[in-house]
Amino acid sequence: MERTAAVQSRSADASPANRALEPAIGLVELRRDFGDRTALPGVDLRVEPGQSVAVIGPNGSGKSTLLRILAGLLRPSGGVVSVLGCDLPKETHRLRGRVGYLGHEPLLYRDLSPRENLGLSAALHGLDREVIEPRIEALLDAVGMTARADDRVAELSAGMKQRIDICRAVLHEPELLLLDEPDAHLDPDARRRLTPLIAAGNGRTRLVVSHERGVVTAAADFVLELG
Repeated sequence: MERTAAVQSRSADASPANRALEPAIGLVELRRDFGDRTALPGVDLRVEPGQSVAVIGPNGSGKSTLLRILAGLLRPSGGVVSVLGCDLPKETHRLRGRVGYLGHEPLLYRDLSPRENLGLSAALHGLDREVIEPRIEALLDAVGMTARADDRVAELSAGMKQRIDICRAVLHEPELLLLDEPDAHLDPDARRRLTPLIAAGNGRTRLVVSHERGVVTAAADFVLELG
């Protein structure tokens, strides 16, 4: 399979000071195979701290696979993977609490309420209860879910689940956000509410997968095109 170096530069900061920093993400010939099928054929990528990257490509091009590898949820088949100074997969444990991951399926317990899910996530990250409870309430209010905060997740619509899952991904204020189709199932009002929570800036590094090329690339420092 031909190696892919898929970065298309837009406006990334290439100043000497920025180059001297350890990259937030460094990939060299990253490959992932599923049996006889190669999902990622050798991807090279360097993302500086604070940069925002749009990941685009057709279905089956490996976009979601890439994010799962960077989150430490999937082992690469080959190549070098560095995330926030951690060599993956052997140092995946060092990423705990530093990455916010949003996948295709909500990482929520169906029989718990949104408030309970966020409380559990906070506990798993070792966050102080007195500090985090006001943040949970603020997030629920920001995404318009206070009135449904004590209902079972199983009773919520797909869009409501997406709102809560985004809250979960940003709850611990991670250094790196990995967002797979964050606008999925969201109506315009929900998108407006959620945009500030996952927007670029504040020194946070982002990789965002989206099929809406124009929207996601407009806010990106550069584009990684797969497939």
